[in-house]
Amino acid sequence: MATLSVKPSPRFRLPDWQTNSYLLSTNAERQRDASHQICQEARVLRNETNNQTIWDEHDNRTRLAERIDTVNRWKEMLDKCLTDLDAEIDALEQMKESAEQNLQAKNLPLDVAIECLTLRESRRDIDVVKDPVEEELHKEVEVIEATKKALQQKISQAFEKLFLLQEARQQLNSDHRGKMETLDIDRGCLSLNLTSPNISLKINPTRVPSGSTTLQQWDDFSRFNKDRGEAEMKRAIELREAIALTIAETNNELEAQRVATEFAFRKRLREMEKLYSELKWQEKNTLEEIAELQEDIRHLEEDLRRKLQNLKLCHTRLEARTYRPNVELCRDQAQYGLTDEVHQLEATIATLKQKLAQAQDALDALYKHLAQLQADIACKANSMLLDTKCMDTRRKLTVPAEKFVPEVDTFTRTTNRTLSPLKTCQLELA
Repeated sequence: MATLSVKPSPRFRLPDWQTNSYLLSTNAERQRDASHQICQEARVLRNETNNQTIWDEHDNRTRLAERIDTVNRWKEMLDKCLTDLDAEIDALEQMKESAEQNLQAKNLPLDVAIECLTLRESRRDIDVVKDPVEEELHKEVEVIEATKKALQQKISQAFEKLFLLQEARQQLNSDHRGKMETLDIDRGCLSLNLTSPNISLKINPTRVPSGSTTLQQWDDFSRFNKDRGEAEMKRAIELREAIALTIAETNNELEAQRVATEFAFRKRLREMEKLYSELKWQEKNTLEEIAELQEDIRHLEEDLRRKLQNLKLCHTRLEARTYRPNVELCRDQAQYGLTDEVHQLEATIATLKQKLAQAQDALDALYKHLAQLQADIACKANSMLLDTKCMDTRRKLTVPAEKFVPEVDTFTRTTNRTLSPLKTCQLELA
């Protein structure tokens, strides 16, 4: 016989069942409302965050583009400044080389001036005089030394300025390289997008790296480099102009002094040639006077010999007449005449001897003066030869070295060109 099995479990009342059903329904509606609210808020948040992200990315892309433009403008300014700086360095180096060449070129006129002074030290006796030529030569040496000192000072300034320009260029170049690297980095950042394969999360990307600067510091740094480069270029241009002016002034001063020195040489040569001609004329007249005086002395000696013969004749007559006998030994007119003739002849002979002695003294004086004249003529010829050598040496200043041929041989004292008779005589006497 079948039996009823009853599950041993608590029995709920109907109101409890109804209440449970009501609570489940109510909770389901509340949960659905909450879920709907969350979904709506999530949609709003998604829209807002998407828009914010898009705009942030757009704004930062714009900022990157603007930053790239700013850095690029600075790069272009630095490019121009570097180009100008390189051009100025080249120009200053060329001007420095020109100044060095001009300084080197001053050695020739200095050597020539010193050689001329050395040559003129070979003058002799009275011709060793401090004349305008010597003064101009010493002045020329002083002018050359002053020009060399001025050029050397400008060369030193150019060397220092080139060092400062190179230093400014190095700083600009370093800044320019930084700008180039920055442009490469920022352009790479600008080219990135959401689909780029090399994007990833980084550790603490918002950190501030050590050595970071503010935008103002960055701008001030580049502006300082640019302003420094421009200032150095401006001073370099002024220095180049000063060097060019110094070169022109020193060349003009040296040329003016060269003209003055050679004018003094020509004037001095004319003076010595005039004096040389005067001395030669005096020598010629003195030689003629010596010849005439020698002829007169010869005549005086002949007259003196004749007077001695006449005196001998008178002495012989008087002596012979002393042998007249007795009363014939008379002091007659013949005796008085012979006695007077003896006295007259003795006086004449004494006068002739005195005059002959005077003539001999005069001849000795003429010979002595002739020797002085000839010595002075030799000095003048030597001085003219030395100054002619100096003028020939100074041709090096105007004739190119490859075309220069000495007109007067300094060692053999010969000439390589046809000279006037006067200068030929100078060379022979020298």
